[in-house]
Amino acid sequence: MRKRKLNVKRLISVLTGLSIIILLVVIIALKGNKPDIAEGSQTPTVSATPTNTTTPAPVESTSPVASPSASPQETEEPDNNLIIRTDYDNFLPNESGEIPIIMFHRFIEAYEENTDNEYTTTFAEFEALLQTLYDSGYRLISMADFIECNISVPAGTMPMVFTFDDGTPGQFNLIEEDGILKVNPKSAVGIMAAFNEKHPDFGLKGIFYVNMDIGDNTFKGEGTLKERFEILQGLGLELGTHTWGHVNFSKPENFSKIKEAIGKNQQKADEILPGLRFYSLALPHGGRPSDKSLWPLLQSGTYNNTDYYNETIMAVGANPSVPVISNKYNSLYVARIRAQGRVAVNADLTWWLPRMTSTRMFISDGDPTTIVVPEEKSGTINTEKLNNKVLITY
Repeated sequence: MRKRKLNVKRLISVLTGLSIIILLVVIIALKGNKPDIAEGSQTPTVSATPTNTTTPAPVESTSPVASPSASPQETEEPDNNLIIRTDYDNFLPNESGEIPIIMFHRFIEAYEENTDNEYTTTFAEFEALLQTLYDSGYRLISMADFIECNISVPAGTMPMVFTFDDGTPGQFNLIEEDGILKVNPKSAVGIMAAFNEKHPDFGLKGIFYVNMDIGDNTFKGEGTLKERFEILQGLGLELGTHTWGHVNFSKPENFSKIKEAIGKNQQKADEILPGLRFYSLALPHGGRPSDKSLWPLLQSGTYNNTDYYNETIMAVGANPSVPVISNKYNSLYVARIRAQGRVAVNADLTWWLPRMTSTRMFISDGDPTTIVVPEEKSGTINTEKLNNKVLITY
């Protein structure tokens, strides 16, 4: 009997000891899972970047597969490989800066004796230009993204918009191979597509302003006009209006033709490709009526029961544009920079490139949901245009 009692006591002692040890382990584990934040301090995501559902908060990783250039201030957005940074003092983002909108016209294989000097470039020069722009830190965005200030380019790079006037075949045309319509590699779009394969972060973006009165001569080549439009849009490229008849609205005799020139162009576009809506107008010759009371008709109107509305009206300009969130932005006359032609001239893109310094241009933070500007630039922002984006100053 004594032996049995002695065993029970030992068993109780052992069980009690084990229970105490288990309890201590649980307490230590729970304490270790609490975030190590000093009392009264804030988390980095609150002080640096507002929390959002689009971009995950930066996470420090010790995994050997992580990029050696990554840091706790950088995070990679999984959908489009954007690099978003919050170490603003290190790379000085400025999303109040200017955005260059480039204007192209004609592209040819080689210059000829009668080639105009300012509105034509060769395919080889265009390809070289793409490399120059890429190496200089520019990345393409669409006109739609410009309007929304939806700037989805990596942190530290600068957005740029490509525009193409007149719908010339050198800009874009189709060829047929084995019964299949394909983009002609000897066209601006073909060159851009090939360049984008090498540098997918550059972007394949652009808007083409067309004159529907020239019919099948628009992007002249293989395929119907409908097929050309569909393939162009299928590449993620856009279409805009350049008026029916390439009308110069600065001439008094054309003041009465505004609604017809814009509305008829829209009407014909809808006939060719039902549902196609032009939302941006490139003014032929950059011309506007001297009578300012007519300017609203350039933006919206009705012709033969066809409504039109232009969110941007593009000039034949000589300057980079301010962003839409700027207090100085005017959607009725948006500046463009003419690409260099056969001969360089003042205020063309070649002239502007060395003048478009980092202190002047839009420098992205990489996050399309935020607008990051230096503190001294905060007064230049029209907060009513932020479109649910968060304004951050530093």
